[in-house]
Amino acid sequence: MLLRVPLLLARFLHNSRLRLIFLALIVLLVGGILLSYRWQTDVQLCFMDSNQTDTTLATASAMSVLQLPRILDNVLLTDPKPIPGRSIFFHETSCHRPKRRRQRPGQRPNTQYNMLQLTARQACAIESAALHNPNFQVFVLFAGPTYRYHGNSSIGQRHQPIIDAILSYKNIQLRQLNLWSYAAGTPIEEWLKDGQLFRSSYLFSHISDFLRFLTLYRYGGIYLDMDVVMLRSMEDVPPNFTGAESNTHLAAGVMSLAPTGFGHEIAEACLRDFQQNFDGSDWGNNGPGVITRVAQHICGTKDISLMLEDRKRCLGFKVFERNAFYAVPWKHWRHFFEPQLLEQTLAHTKDSYLVHVWNKHSKQLAIKVGSSTAYGKYAEQHCPKSYAAAGEYF
Repeated sequence: MLLRVPLLLARFLHNSRLRLIFLALIVLLVGGILLSYRWQTDVQLCFMDSNQTDTTLATASAMSVLQLPRILDNVLLTDPKPIPGRSIFFHETSCHRPKRRRQRPGQRPNTQYNMLQLTARQACAIESAALHNPNFQVFVLFAGPTYRYHGNSSIGQRHQPIIDAILSYKNIQLRQLNLWSYAAGTPIEEWLKDGQLFRSSYLFSHISDFLRFLTLYRYGGIYLDMDVVMLRSMEDVPPNFTGAESNTHLAAGVMSLAPTGFGHEIAEACLRDFQQNFDGSDWGNNGPGVITRVAQHICGTKDISLMLEDRKRCLGFKVFERNAFYAVPWKHWRHFFEPQLLEQTLAHTKDSYLVHVWNKHSKQLAIKVGSSTAYGKYAEQHCPKSYAAAGEYF
């Protein structure tokens, strides 16, 4: 049998058609590996150590002269810092790196910057949180080095109406974080170094999942997804809560944990569950899956209805019913955008703390500013500055 292998291989290679097919497969395989490696490298650069990036840049004063952008302040190093238990957090984990341009002879090196960008809908979520919770600081944390233009130069005066709208609120802070230093000293520090997170098939989503639990471990407070609109204050809602999304799962888009005691223990349990059960091929396992499993352990049941009905069994960890945060389920996300369903949707969410508009499904569907849709009405009332700055479409 072993003697036949060389003969079969020789016959295969002698056949020109088979040889071409074989070579084509090899080229495709190698090309795929190289493309994957290049994508992985580009992604790693988005979340590289910000200290390494800073060493290639001039000082702040020189940046102004050179009309270079400046990096956002690091949340761990810059005042005001988050007030434990009295802060609201959003995370931006996408990557807006420009394509590398070919450098001409004598041209200044083309340094790539991950520039600050927010959509009108993201700004709406941020503004609504700041508007309804004036006694809380609202922190928007960008994962990795993120830059803005500053100074009095013509470049420094580039108009960003969306950014200007949210920064008109004194309780909104824009910060960047470094994944590695942000995780330092926490139960998930060593796991991050393994690199499993960066091999995820849903990298940006899973970094977002990773950060929400890490932020609540560090500071406590309220975590919110960027595709929400807050409808009323949550300043006086007791800490340690999440919300049911369905009869079988809790959701991780709205969570609150106290910075000490029971809340901190829950946050630590979430970090440990995240690393023990991490699955890079499953979109929901590392967000909703984590808080659902942790709550099941705390409450001693997998039955969501029992978590809602018997408050004592969850030991003070409150599970809100669906109407609180997810009155409109993801399968009905279009209800926010259909004028004929305006009154029905507004009535259905009248007792909600906020609405979740399911950006994963709705992001491609724009609405004309001033149109009679539920989303438009929420925005007009609860994030008026962002809505006005959106332009023709929101």
